[in-house]
Amino acid sequence: MSDRYDDFDGLDDLEEPRDFPPEGASDDADDGLLEEELRQAAAILDPVPAGLRQVAVDAFALHDLDACVAELTFDSLVDAIPVRGETDPPRMLTFRSDTVTVDVEVTADGLIGQLLPPGPAGIEVLSGPRAHTRLTADDMGRFTGAAPPAGPFALRLRTGGEVVVTEWLRA
Repeated sequence: MSDRYDDFDGLDDLEEPRDFPPEGASDDADDGLLEEELRQAAAILDPVPAGLRQVAVDAFALHDLDACVAELTFDSLVDAIPVRGETDPPRMLTFRSDTVTVDVEVTADGLIGQLLPPGPAGIEVLSGPRAHTRLTADDMGRFTGAAPPAGPFALRLRTGGEVVVTEWLRA
């Protein structure tokens, strides 16, 4: 092999390529300062409306740390085949957790539902900052509510010592 590159002086003095930023260098202080400046700018230019802030605080207050979450597994708006001639079909929802299944029909007249396995339960229709509607499931797990939910809602079920909360949906 030829030594034609021996003519370049100082090649041995070049540093190895390195990652940028160098290891050990921290931009946390700069990131924190930038984040704070952005927060201040957003607070001045686009403040959060007081009503929205209160709704967020109330929604967080409704959060149950010990509650199981029942996930939405069926929604007739998405999963069902439309019926010909039906102008205002009821919305059918199914929520499932490890221990309970909740079938709910939302109509213009209110809620109709059933818990599986059947059994008595206390049910709250959560709807943000508005007062909760309280329903009771009978021994067969059936419940009804006179007023349909308006806007986002969720159900909180209290069956014995267990609390199950459904996902939030828009009515």
